[in-house]
Amino acid sequence: MPGNIRSVSLAWVLFLSLACSRLTGVAAAPICTNGQAGCHVLSLANLFDRVIQHSARMHSISNDLHSEFEQYFLPSKNQIGRVGRNCHTSTILTPNGKENAQRMAREELTEVILKLLVAWRDPLWHFHQSVAHHHDFNNLSSNKALEMSDMVRELRKGVEKVAEKMQKLGIISNSVSGLSSLEDFLPSDAAEWRLMKDYDLLYCFRRDSNKVQNYLKILKCRIVPEHGC
Repeated sequence: MPGNIRSVSLAWVLFLSLACSRLTGVAAAPICTNGQAGCHVLSLANLFDRVIQHSARMHSISNDLHSEFEQYFLPSKNQIGRVGRNCHTSTILTPNGKENAQRMAREELTEVILKLLVAWRDPLWHFHQSVAHHHDFNNLSSNKALEMSDMVRELRKGVEKVAEKMQKLGIISNSVSGLSSLEDFLPSDAAEWRLMKDYDLLYCFRRDSNKVQNYLKILKCRIVPEHGC
């Protein structure tokens, strides 16, 4: 597996691990999310910036793969957007539009983000396996599919750290259910993705990754509006 793919996950773990870990060449003191002795504590705004950047990269990769699928499998453009079935995440209630997202309780919006990320863990691994065995795809495409799968997992960890920080600061209550067993809160038909074609899965993930990115930006601007909003 190429080192540049694993480096994305490694860098994310270094930034967001609860344990104090050192960043070579950046600072003498390790960076951590809590107030352990000798640590440089990441602010909530910094944590938000990191997960937003991560989500932007993830959505960008999904756009790249979407274009490649159109090139390889769908010579007639726009067919990839004609999904023949509902996305498996369609039963997860998400706010429709920016205004509705802004009105949603912070806890609820955080849960929506986590539920979407959890719902894509298994489908993206399946998607990577499918792409890796498809002769029409090159190694770069397969690597992008794997990176996308890894990034969903790491982004979930990052959003959980943001939620923990907000809880510690008293910004949100402890009612967010996603920090340990969000899988239990997914709809009963969440495994419907197994019946979907690869390009349907990719279309749905592209849509949901855009939602996650936008919801994170909205949540940040509601909580720390003085930082780049």
